[in-house]
Amino acid sequence: MRPEDVLLESMRELTPRRIVEELDKYIVGQRAAKRAVAIALRNRYRRALLPDPLRREVIPKNILMIGPTGVGKTEIARRLAHLVRAPFVKVEATKFTEVGYVGRDVDAIIRDLVEVSVQMVRTERLSAVQEEAWRLAQERMLHVLAPDPVRPGAQNPFEILFGGRGPAGPGESYDREVEAARARREALRPRLVRGELDREVVEIEVEEGGIPVVEIIGAQGVEEMGINVQDLLGGLLPKRRKRRRVTVAEGLRIFAQEEAAKLVDQEEVQREGVRRAEELGIVFIDEIDKIASSGSTVGPDVSREGVQRDLLPIIEGCTVSTKYGPVRTDHILFICAGAFHGSKPSDLIPELQGRLPIRVELERLTEEDFVRILTEPQNALLKQYVALMRTEGVEVTFTPDAVREMAHIAAWINEHTEDIGARRLHTVLEKVTEEISFAGPEGPRKVVVDAAYVRARLADVLQDRDLSRYIL
Repeated sequence: MRPEDVLLESMRELTPRRIVEELDKYIVGQRAAKRAVAIALRNRYRRALLPDPLRREVIPKNILMIGPTGVGKTEIARRLAHLVRAPFVKVEATKFTEVGYVGRDVDAIIRDLVEVSVQMVRTERLSAVQEEAWRLAQERMLHVLAPDPVRPGAQNPFEILFGGRGPAGPGESYDREVEAARARREALRPRLVRGELDREVVEIEVEEGGIPVVEIIGAQGVEEMGINVQDLLGGLLPKRRKRRRVTVAEGLRIFAQEEAAKLVDQEEVQREGVRRAEELGIVFIDEIDKIASSGSTVGPDVSREGVQRDLLPIIEGCTVSTKYGPVRTDHILFICAGAFHGSKPSDLIPELQGRLPIRVELERLTEEDFVRILTEPQNALLKQYVALMRTEGVEVTFTPDAVREMAHIAAWINEHTEDIGARRLHTVLEKVTEEISFAGPEGPRKVVVDAAYVRARLADVLQDRDLSRYIL
């Protein structure tokens, strides 16, 4: 399936309003940011419907998110990619250095994106052939459990000349043995399907995985060259096989993996992976404010501006060499984000600012937002904790006043120390539930957490503001 077809299929019902509704299930607030990414995603659908000459001219409107840490910037981008099964990578701008310095170059962003895309396509293709692969795996296992007899050698000149049997000899007995082996396999088949033989131990022949990686320092960096050399040698050298003693269940799993790999066209997987990365890829570059310069021509600002200059052609549109072939970045959607506490967006080089035309500012989270984060999303923190403790047979109930108290304390600590947004709720909740988690199945079967319980668990920390800086 072409990347355009994948996009049309998944985006047909995802209007901008519907996209925002889906994001609301996991992220509280930040309406402006959700609307911006929803429009950017819908524009990809609209572009896919355009005729080919015009479609090539429409470029994505990249986004710059401005807001403090812990307000949902990364989660918005990750959930957006998940909605349409788009290849997605998240990177930190501070991990990259200007060309000529020791460190990762910005081309690694695209190589990572293509790798993710290829793996997504490979997983889809393998899932599509699982049924056939499992059938072939069962056939192989039946031949292990009831193998065919070894064919005898030539018995007379007639077999040598004509490849057949002579007038008499062991050929007839060989045929009988073959029929007997076939009958044994048919008798074992229903038992294998029902799983009655799963614990039986058999000896099978499997492929040895991988060969030593040879790393070479080149223009693309150590990691990329090393992978290329490995793939090259893997294609030239025959695959080594070894014998292993495994259970029937484990052998079936190994056989199914091998058969599925044979049924999938790996070259087509790589081509489709590259196409999806080019057409549907989303790159989230966090901490973009950390490479904003203050105008100085000496010190670290020189390298920061160098990283910006290296990022510019990637965001603008260029060709990056990967082990799967050249990849165009013209239609990849870039979402950049930063807190911009000590700098401002205008500190980025003008050319880079021009490639991030859509700017949205995310709001700081309030106490009311914390209450909603604890309870409303599908992956709410309290829902996660209750489910975890239920696995131990412990029923934990959080009263409304306990939820309000934890939200109030988290907001108060953010205000008086470092503001880390919703991440503060994780530390508060862990401190509150520490004793419950520790007691686990040895403690009471039912626990009710109210406001008094929350205050009691956090009393020592809240009384000492200096201590709360380190613990919470």
